[in-house]
Amino acid sequence: MNFENLKVGLKNSAESFVTENDTALSVSSGSLKVLATPKMIALMEKAAADLVEKILPKNFTSVGISLNIQHTAPTPVGIKISAAAEIIEVNDRKILFEIIAEDEQGEIGRGKHERFIVDREKFQKKADSKKV
Repeated sequence: MNFENLKVGLKNSAESFVTENDTALSVSSGSLKVLATPKMIALMEKAAADLVEKILPKNFTSVGISLNIQHTAPTPVGIKISAAAEIIEVNDRKILFEIIAEDEQGEIGRGKHERFIVDREKFQKKADSKKV
C-alpha cells in the first residue's frame, strides 16, 4: 500500500497541563514533583501518532518503534506543556519525526521518534496470540 499523503514537513502538536499525576514522584521515575520524563515522552508520541492517524486509511495505524529523547529542563505542576512533531523522513512504512517539547518558559526536551505503519487487525491479532 502506498502512503503518499505522509510527507516530509507535515507537523502536528499536542498540549497538556502538568498535574500531580504527571510528576516523577507519582510515576516512580524520580523523587521530585516535576514533569516526569515518561509523561513528556507520551505527549511527544501523541503529537506524532495523531498526525499519522489523521492521514492513514481507517484500517491502518502507526506504532512507536524508537525514541531518542533528551529531557533538558524541569517543569513544575500547573504549567502548560506542548509537543510539536514534524515528519523529517518517510521510508515506505517507517516515519521519522523531530519532536520538541516546551513549557511556558521555553524548550524542555527534544529528540527523534520513529513510528511504523501497521494493519490494525493483523497487528492486534499478533499481539493477542501471545496470550496463553
